Amino acid sequence: MALNSVVRRLCSSVVPLAVQAVGSPRTYHRAISAVLSINKGSLGREVCRRDFVQFLEFSTASAKKPSSEERLLRVLESEIECTNDEEPEDIPDDFPFEIEDHPGERTILLKRNYEGEIVTVEVDMLTETDGGGDNDAEDPASIPLVVSISKGDDICLEIGITAFVDEITIDSLSVKQPEHSEDELAYEGPDFSDLDEKLQKEVHSYLEVRGIKPSTTNYLFSHMQNKDGREYRQWLKNLKNFIEK
Repeated sequence: MALNSVVRRLCSSVVPLAVQAVGSPRTYHRAISAVLSINKGSLGREVCRRDFVQFLEFSTASAKKPSSEERLLRVLESEIECTNDEEPEDIPDDFPFEIEDHPGERTILLKRNYEGEIVTVEVDMLTETDGGGDNDAEDPASIPLVVSISKGDDICLEIGITAFVDEITIDSLSVKQPEHSEDELAYEGPDFSDLDEKLQKEVHSYLEVRGIKPSTTNYLFSHMQNKDGREYRQWLKNLKNFIEK
């Protein structure tokens, strides 16, 4: 009887705390049962209070929801684990350009010297062009290129290109004059598709001997796809590091 009286007095003194921390009468009754199940021989008022408070602290911690930062970090960690950390692939022996590929940048730069000419190519990330069909497989991937050819002075030939698998499409062709400022609207010629077909063909040949050909751009598809994976993985890591600060 004395033991039950002690338990009743103790439990009545912590009822408000129990209901507030645990959150429901049902959970509270489970806590009471846990107190009563303690070895009666060693039960004292202080022991009972200590064990009961420890139970409340455990229940409160278990019921606490993760913060928005914690949830975001979990998703980021999962996404990082799912991405492949691709290593740069081997460059083909017949690839005519040197590659400048700096981590953190979305473009790469190709450079070569051809019979005294300086040929540079800025290569952007892969894009997908709507093929007009309902199937995603009909959306062809392409790579935007900007080819610049100079002969040692400030004048250069600039050619805008869209590269597809086994195909190169010329979008624009212009001669850049150094005396024109960026604010001036210089005449850059007609649309390339409006030129005479023979002229179009010869421009393609002109580019091909300088290394702008399907075998070159086909390799770029693999290179830029792997670069996209590497840059995405690093972007995820940078975001995760910022959230963790």
